[in-house]
Amino acid sequence: MSLSYRMVVVSDVHLGTSASRAEYLLDFLDHVRAETLVLNGDLFDIWKMRSRRWSWPASKTRLLQRVMAMAADGTRVVYIPGNHDEFFRDYLGVAVGGVELVRQWHCTLADGRRALLLHGDEFDGMVRHSRLLKGLGNIGYELLMGLDRFNAWWRRRTGRGYWSLARAVKKQVPGARDYIGKFEAAACLHAREQGAEVVICGHIHHANLFSRDGVTYANSGDWVEHCTALVEHSDGRLELVRWAEESARLLDAVVAGEAASAPEGVINRRAAP
Repeated sequence: MSLSYRMVVVSDVHLGTSASRAEYLLDFLDHVRAETLVLNGDLFDIWKMRSRRWSWPASKTRLLQRVMAMAADGTRVVYIPGNHDEFFRDYLGVAVGGVELVRQWHCTLADGRRALLLHGDEFDGMVRHSRLLKGLGNIGYELLMGLDRFNAWWRRRTGRGYWSLARAVKKQVPGARDYIGKFEAAACLHAREQGAEVVICGHIHHANLFSRDGVTYANSGDWVEHCTALVEHSDGRLELVRWAEESARLLDAVVAGEAASAPEGVINRRAAP
């Protein structure tokens, strides 16, 4: 089953960390056909890879191979390095294996709107971080991700659906909503200053999509906690895809279809428990 989009935007995969859900993103890209794929920052986590505690299972290599295969098959692949992979900002303007490296990207959506895509760490200087959020982003964040991985493993073992413990905990952190709101306001202000009607970013691991005061703000989220992407349809409409939930829905549809087409008395292997 293939999903066709004009543009797909993903960010904050953080390859090199054990928290990266590369297998989910690989599954998503295996289901996608897109004219343009934008890797909007923090594809790699160079910070973690410089330490001795980095992680690189085979799924992460397969993910990179899938991206390169998409580029070879005609998908335009644009890579905007973020703060965790800023190493690649030294190579802006270079194309590697068909992948273009740029600092930010201006484009026109199918409906004529002018869009600006950038990672979003540019707005850190405009938004004051609370001490608690900074702590959560370092040692506390790594602990939370460890608990979230255990939670995901336990839910798979018990046959339960995907649910992010990290997302639930962060909603309770004092000041989190205030920080996110200020970040979104800074992004919209920057878009207006740049003459853009749409601003698309990542960085804060909080997927969102809304329009306010003539500017549409979109954040593609991440592939650490939420497994989300932003997609543009052929008519220019933007949509957030939450792949953990969407993939389960698609699989249910496939299983139901196979079970319905199986001869009477025959149990389809994929539908069987």
